[in-house]
Amino acid sequence: MQAIIFRAACAAIAMWLASAAATQDIEAGQKKAEVCTACHGVNGNSQVPQFPILAGQTARYIYLQLKDFQEGRRTEAAMEPFYKNLTREDMLDLAAFFSAQKPISNTFAAEAARIARGQAKAEETLCTMCHLGGFKGQNEIPRVAGQHPAYVIKQMQDFKHGRRTNDAGNMSSVAKTLSDDDIEDLAHYLSNLD
Repeated sequence: MQAIIFRAACAAIAMWLASAAATQDIEAGQKKAEVCTACHGVNGNSQVPQFPILAGQTARYIYLQLKDFQEGRRTEAAMEPFYKNLTREDMLDLAAFFSAQKPISNTFAAEAARIARGQAKAEETLCTMCHLGGFKGQNEIPRVAGQHPAYVIKQMQDFKHGRRTNDAGNMSSVAKTLSDDDIEDLAHYLSNLD
């Protein structure tokens, strides 16, 4: 039942976002994103492992995450000063800008054995059903290819332990089946993808 409600909500959001897409302004988003560079890097290419790479992320995902922060469905104290006064237009512009940027490779030195185990675990848990082949993401599902391992580990641990719940239960359900080693292996694997 929860999955049906989630799909219906996603469909409604998709239609609304499709109509809102015409109002997205990449240039306005670039100007608004200047304040984001301290943590998320130039053009959304974070060099700080604790902060996600936003470049190349789907616009829908970025918009929905900003909305979830603003409405209290997702929390991160460091983000609060930045999202609390954003308008809908601001969020759409930021989403348009970051999604139009090209992600650059992170500098993490992933371990070969962990990459192999992470790939096997990703196949076992059917991660590509949502994140797609290459882990490029789709719609409201994030791009995780090339993401910083420290960020991936924190988010998966947060899903696993109920500290992050703005996913309709999908990631939480998967994360609860993973050991800490599985999560680290997945992070190594994902960081190694372009």
